[in-house]
Amino acid sequence: MTKTVLVTGASSGIGLATVNQFRQKGWQVAATMRSPEKVTHRDPQVLYLRLDVTDGPSIQQVVAATVEKFGSIDVLVNNAGYALMGAFEACTPEQIQQQFDTNVFGLMNVTRAVLPIMRDRRSGVIVNVASIGGRMAFPLYSLYHATKWAVDGFSDSLQYELAPLGIRVKVIEPGPIKTDFYTRSPDIATRPGLTDYDALGAKVLPNMNRAGENGSPPELTASVIYQAATDGSQRLRYPAGGNASLLLTLRKYLPDRVFSAIIRRAIIGS
Repeated sequence: MTKTVLVTGASSGIGLATVNQFRQKGWQVAATMRSPEKVTHRDPQVLYLRLDVTDGPSIQQVVAATVEKFGSIDVLVNNAGYALMGAFEACTPEQIQQQFDTNVFGLMNVTRAVLPIMRDRRSGVIVNVASIGGRMAFPLYSLYHATKWAVDGFSDSLQYELAPLGIRVKVIEPGPIKTDFYTRSPDIATRPGLTDYDALGAKVLPNMNRAGENGSPPELTASVIYQAATDGSQRLRYPAGGNASLLLTLRKYLPDRVFSAIIRRAIIGS
């Protein structure tokens, strides 16, 4: 029987590559995004749906439309997200709320909407795209990291709840990926008159952009997502490209002061 995957944030980057990966493997795919009308090269075998993960009714509509079209949902890939960058002090309450609404609460709400379908069938896979930034941190990304650490902790606990129901949870941890994440996706926080962080930003942001330019292609992460969705294992975490495995290994085994010194030297230059 042909299986079905629902992918959020599928307009570009990792999401689009994931849609293509599953289609190449013969899956039925629901590709969701905020503006599906902008998709110019449409695969006739893909169901394109409008989804804003911060809008509850649109989540319910997408899940219902996917089940109506394909009969069920075997895999959910929670990929939608963006990065709020800049000094924490410069971030407005509205920006902070939006960051969590998209990266955390949106992911949770889509998961909640899909779980009854998987629970009834006693099978399914929830794939949450987090980041190496869910287990380490870089300067000027405090709110983004807060959301990714939340996704990691949420997933780690959720796996125990869902395992007896035949539902597996996976966390994908991409390193730097060569997508428009660093140019289109970020929201950079600034505040008029607050200049004390400008020197830090002048050092950090070009280095982070450079890391993205030299990162792994999104197709590599998409292949890891497919592996996680189909390997049948209870494995939770999957590093994906961009030296993710190396960085996570260093973070695990090096003392905090040593690892922090490496980050300062690489990102800040001091």
